[in-house]
Amino acid sequence: MGLIVLLATVAARADERATRVIVLVRHGEKAAAPADDAVLSDAGRARADALAAAVGDAHVDAIITTQFARTRLTAKPLAEARHLTPIVIEGGGDIAAHVRATAAAVRAQPAGLIVVVGHSNTIAPLIAALGGPTLPDICDGEYSRLFTLVLPADGPSRLIQSHYGAPDPAEPCGRRMGR
Repeated sequence: MGLIVLLATVAARADERATRVIVLVRHGEKAAAPADDAVLSDAGRARADALAAAVGDAHVDAIITTQFARTRLTAKPLAEARHLTPIVIEGGGDIAAHVRATAAAVRAQPAGLIVVVGHSNTIAPLIAALGGPTLPDICDGEYSRLFTLVLPADGPSRLIQSHYGAPDPAEPCGRRMGR
C-alpha cells in the first residue's frame, strides 16, 4: 500500500515540475515452453496481476514492453486497467541498441509515470541510460524487484528500489541461465 501512495504522490508532483517517473520491472515468471517465446507461468500471471495492483492506482501515462509474450503478458492487466496500449520496442538482438531505443521511447513521453516491462539483462542498463546509477543485471531467479527512477527536469535522478508480488526464492542469484 505504501508503494501506491508513494507513486501517486511522485506522479502528481511530476506533472507540476515536468518530472518523469519510470517504474521498471522484469517480466513475470515464464513457463518452460514454448522456448522461443515463453508465456507466463501461473506464478508469472499472479505477478502480472500484482504489478497492476502495485501501480494501478497511480496515474500511469504509458507502458513500454518488448515484443516477447512474457513482457506483453506481464503488462496486460495494468494496460487493461488503465486503458492503455503498450508501446512495443523490439528486443532480442543487440542489447545496447534495444536499451537506446527504449530510453528514446521513455524520453519521447511527456512528463508523467511510465512503466517499462523488460528483461533481466535490460533493466539495469536502461536505468543507467536514463541517468540512474549503474547496477548489476537482475539474476535469473529474481522477479519481484521494482525500480522507480525519478527524473526531475531540474535536478539529479533518484532511484527507489522495492519489491512487489510474491517474494523471490531465498537465493535467487544462485545460478544464471539466460534471460
